[in-house]
Amino acid sequence: MSIIGHLINGEDIQLDEPKQSVFNPATGEAEKSVLLASASTVEQAIASAQAAFPQWRATPPIKRARIMFRFKELLEQNADEICRLIGQEHGKISHDAAGELQRGIENVEFACGAPQLLKGEHSRNVGPGIDSWSEFQPLGVVAGITPFNFPAMVPMWMFPLAIVCGNTFVLKPSERDPSSTLFIAKLLHQAGLPPGVLNVVNGDKIAVDTLLTDERVKAVSFVGSTPIAEYIYATASANGKRCQALGGAKNHAIIMPDADMDNAVNQLLGAAFGSSGERCMALSVAVAVGDEAADALVAKMKQAMTGLSVGAYDNASNDFGPVITCQHKDKVNGFISSAEQQGATVVVDGRNPKVEGYDNGYFVGATLIDGVTAEMDSYKAEIFGPVLQVVRVKTMQEAMQLIDDHEYGNGTCIFTRDGEAARYFSDHIQVGMVGINVPLPVPVAYHSFGGWKRSLFGDLHAYGPDGVRFYTKRKTITQRWPSSGVREGASFSFPS
Repeated sequence: MSIIGHLINGEDIQLDEPKQSVFNPATGEAEKSVLLASASTVEQAIASAQAAFPQWRATPPIKRARIMFRFKELLEQNADEICRLIGQEHGKISHDAAGELQRGIENVEFACGAPQLLKGEHSRNVGPGIDSWSEFQPLGVVAGITPFNFPAMVPMWMFPLAIVCGNTFVLKPSERDPSSTLFIAKLLHQAGLPPGVLNVVNGDKIAVDTLLTDERVKAVSFVGSTPIAEYIYATASANGKRCQALGGAKNHAIIMPDADMDNAVNQLLGAAFGSSGERCMALSVAVAVGDEAADALVAKMKQAMTGLSVGAYDNASNDFGPVITCQHKDKVNGFISSAEQQGATVVVDGRNPKVEGYDNGYFVGATLIDGVTAEMDSYKAEIFGPVLQVVRVKTMQEAMQLIDDHEYGNGTCIFTRDGEAARYFSDHIQVGMVGINVPLPVPVAYHSFGGWKRSLFGDLHAYGPDGVRFYTKRKTITQRWPSSGVREGASFSFPS
């Protein structure tokens, strides 16, 4: 069984540390093991990043960007291998893994614009003979802690932009599926990144806590569940670090009576069940306005779901794969059962599907539940599985109130042909990312990603313009060179 180690100062590191099995969720078998870094290993990675920072900080942005251009080419050349590693350890079907990788590459493309992003602002003659300008300087050593569900994309939300801004980086990926992340980091070194600028340590809470408390780490970015996001944010802040911590979600889609129902159903299929629903932007609740719209939605969804295929990652004809662990499979099934026990109707039951040749895989089939209410446990929780719940309301205002009342405010959308309704919805809904007939409104790389309420802790969103601000600190310089021979007397008035 192969052992996955760490990448520190540009070298593979394997030490005498505890190991954890890495499972193929389609087979249920442990195929690899990953080392869990000790505090001293994480400190070694931080020290490597700190040592590399002065020279990297002094590297011109255009030279940093050229490395990112080469990195982008290597990502595209090695796309098949990256997608294979994602599928093998996460279970994501090859076409879905390719989509994840492409969205990560788009963030690398944005980072390639470092000379433009970092050029600052200049004002001449803000006063007599006085010029003023601002520039964006790096923070130093920064860290990222990333989740299992996007082992390629989410790390690339972080380290490419942080690095082109002149920082050095320590990445702690998920121990569930670390191979693709480590492979990608090695490609960046192959592109010419100096040793120590990017370090990868695999580990558990010990590694996380070391990053959160070490004074050499100046900022931490995190994506994961809300309870952990709260802990990350509180601990990092208490230790004087800048922090952005993206948490959980419960994303609703309002289905208006005038919606193109066939189009809405097609969109909901992918948004609810793609990647087995293990997306923070997955649409897990359809809020149907009026019984007529609800009946039509449920009937059409039931019919459309009969053709969905769940299976292993290497069969591109499958629509989605297994969930990440056996424990998570049991959790998702438990929420389906609880909804049924609390009075909802399981219209399409995905519990314990039969996948030929994969009897021990962690599979949950596409599930549709009707008659869900806000009081039910399945509605309150982020299930993170291939489960779509239908809530019936009478008015659009009632639907919006339902969304606003939920503790999470990550993403939402509305399906309608009414421009006035769409405009009102986008103006007033208390959610950070909004789609109009777009079920997964994930911002492109040159905008920024982030929710509201308990879906985000911190002031700045991830990647894009907010990412540049997060990974830099502004310095403003005001300068005057008095004319030769001119001497001024002292002034005690505030300058204006």
